[in-house]
Amino acid sequence: MPYLDDQTFSLYARDVGTQLTPNATQKTTLIVAGCYIIIIAILWHVPVLSWIIYPFKLLTVGFHEMSHAIAGILTCATIHSVELDPDEGGETRMSGGISWITLPAGYLGSSLIGACLIACGFDTNASKIACLALGAFFLFTLWWARRNWLTWVLILGMSGLIVLFWLVADSVALRFFVLFVGVMSDLYVLWDVIDDTIARKVNSSDASAFARICGCFPSRVWGVIWLIVAFMFFIAGVLVGLVAFKESSSEQKEQASHFLPAPGSSGAIASAPMPSVLVMIVTVISWKLLS
Repeated sequence: MPYLDDQTFSLYARDVGTQLTPNATQKTTLIVAGCYIIIIAILWHVPVLSWIIYPFKLLTVGFHEMSHAIAGILTCATIHSVELDPDEGGETRMSGGISWITLPAGYLGSSLIGACLIACGFDTNASKIACLALGAFFLFTLWWARRNWLTWVLILGMSGLIVLFWLVADSVALRFFVLFVGVMSDLYVLWDVIDDTIARKVNSSDASAFARICGCFPSRVWGVIWLIVAFMFFIAGVLVGLVAFKESSSEQKEQASHFLPAPGSSGAIASAPMPSVLVMIVTVISWKLLS
C-alpha cells in the first residue's frame, strides 16, 4: 500500500489547489457563465422574452435526441428517424438496441455534451475544435432528420452563428458562444428532468419508460439519479476548464492566430480557408434547400 508522508501530501494538496484556482481570464469566463445562468433563468420564465432562447432550446432537444440515436447505434439499433417539433419536443425512432442504455442516454448524453462545451468555452482553440465536432454532429442529425424542416432551419441558423462568431474578434466571440450553448444545454437537462420526472410524473417520459423496463425504482427516483449525474457533469465541465486551460487572453489570442485562423485575423494568410466541416454543412444545406 503506497504511503504519503505529510510533506508529500501537502505538496499534492497545494498543487490541486493551484490548478483549481482561476486566473484572471478564467475568472472572467466564470463570471460570464454565471451571467448566462441568470439571463437564461429570467428569459426562460418570461413568456415574451423566452423566444430569444427558443432556438437554443431546440438545439438542446437536438442534443437529447441525437444522444438517443448515438446510443442506439452503439448498441446495434437501426435508426429510422430523428424529429424535432416546434413545441420543444422530439422523437428518435429506432428498432433494436438495448433500451436500458438508449433511454437514459438522452438526458445523460446531452448533459455530457453540455459539460464538454463548457470546458471548451474556457479556451479559444478548444472552442474551435468543439465547433468542428458540432459540425459532424449536425451532419449526422441532418441525415437522420432530413425530412424534418425545423431541423434544417435550426442547423442552418446555428451554422451561420458559428461562422459569424468564428470571424469576430479573432474568434474570441466563438469561445463565449460555445460556453453559452454548453450552459444552456446543461440547464435545460436539469430543468427538464425536474419538470418531467420529479415535479410531475409524465408517463411518456424517458424516466417512466426506463422505470417500466428496469423495475428497480419508480420514475421519480430515476429522475433524481439522472439529475445528480447531470449536475456532476456540469461541475466536471467547469473543473476541467479550470485545470486544462490556464492560458491568459493574450496567450489564447496568439495560439488561435495559428490554428484555423479567421480570414483577415493576425497570423492568418490570405488564402486561409474557413473550417471545411462548416463549409460542407452550408453546401449540403444549400443543396437540400434548392433541390
